[in-house]
Amino acid sequence: MTTSAAAPALPAWRDPECWQTSADVVAVLLALSLPWSTSLVGIFGVVLLIAVAPTLDLKAYWALLKQPICVAPIALFMLALAGTLWSDAAWGARLYAVGPTAKLLVLPVLFYHFQRSTRGMWVFAAFLVSCTLLMLMSWLVLLHPEFVLKHPEAAERGIFVKNYIDQSQEFALCAVALAYPIGTLLREKRIALAALLIAIALGLFANMAFVVVSRTVLVTVPIMFAAVALFHLRWRSIVLILCAAAALVVVAWYSSPQLRWTVETFSRDYEIYKERNAPTSIGLRLEFWRKSLGFFAEAPVVGHGTGATRGLFERVATPVKNLASSEVIGNPHNQTLNVAVQWGIVGVVVLYAMWILHLLLFRGDGLVNWIGLLVVVQNIFTSLFNSHIFDFHEGWMYVLGVGVAGGMMLRARSAEVGEPERPICP
Repeated sequence: MTTSAAAPALPAWRDPECWQTSADVVAVLLALSLPWSTSLVGIFGVVLLIAVAPTLDLKAYWALLKQPICVAPIALFMLALAGTLWSDAAWGARLYAVGPTAKLLVLPVLFYHFQRSTRGMWVFAAFLVSCTLLMLMSWLVLLHPEFVLKHPEAAERGIFVKNYIDQSQEFALCAVALAYPIGTLLREKRIALAALLIAIALGLFANMAFVVVSRTVLVTVPIMFAAVALFHLRWRSIVLILCAAAALVVVAWYSSPQLRWTVETFSRDYEIYKERNAPTSIGLRLEFWRKSLGFFAEAPVVGHGTGATRGLFERVATPVKNLASSEVIGNPHNQTLNVAVQWGIVGVVVLYAMWILHLLLFRGDGLVNWIGLLVVVQNIFTSLFNSHIFDFHEGWMYVLGVGVAGGMMLRARSAEVGEPERPICP
């Protein structure tokens, strides 16, 4: 009679299970820090890559990299890198302009890791908790401005860290995303948890209505609701949500002078720009877009090269200061034009291919599809007014949201077709 000795346990630093758990924890920490800090996000992003590396099955990872959902973001980074060769900007400006595309390389890593991890929902829960705490802090600094971290001259109403644009993007994403789990919990008669999520969603919407909100969010939130509802909700649910949203808008409009003032600035800023060429927010965007279209027409195929945008604006700026036409910028505040000026129609095709492929990734029902689709839809429509793939905060929201949700969907689809679960490492 023979006995077989149990295999000795691996030390923690060599155990793939320990590395996978570590990567999950780092992803949660990244989500927690995203609303509060840029430095921590950068640190945790690097640590995440280090934690995932020991778990890689190189053959499986290579197969994943060849899928279109990974090819497109990698191609955009490679195009930015190649674009340095035909740009006439200084080499420092060229390499600096490559940086905003580098975060897209984290997408395949997140797809790979959360295709194998079962803790993806922890990341979304961490982001919601963090945004809820930031919302409470926003109310606190509204009442007690002395708590603001910024210098009093640079402080913004209700903003504890970062700026009102980033805060509005976070709050809008969480508030709209909560519609799906709230509906599910109410159908399941789980009233206490549904009530908690309703309170959080209302708190986020109230903060945007009564404290501060970006005009981009005012435009894009209805589009986000409409686009995602058409994909995921039945007509009865859509009608109920529209009625509830309309009631909230009416209440907010008549009770919030801050909201009315924000909406009124649309027409006011446009009129001041047209009459005086004044550098208002809307006027500057119109000026940037008009000039960017001209730059694109000059080099429509492959653009002017990586980092060339600022030099182009300097070339056409009027000498008179304090006018919209005299402003010089390296970001035309539109993602499509930002890409088109630097890499022409080739870059635009790659950008839109990435968005479309990531939209198609989240076909079907379920909370994960809802979250993933919402992240992509928000990024597409807010990128009409900003360069939110390249902006640090909103770009990381896209990478983290699409990467985690996409990995979870790849895992679910593998289970549906009966594929065996792959090992964590070779």
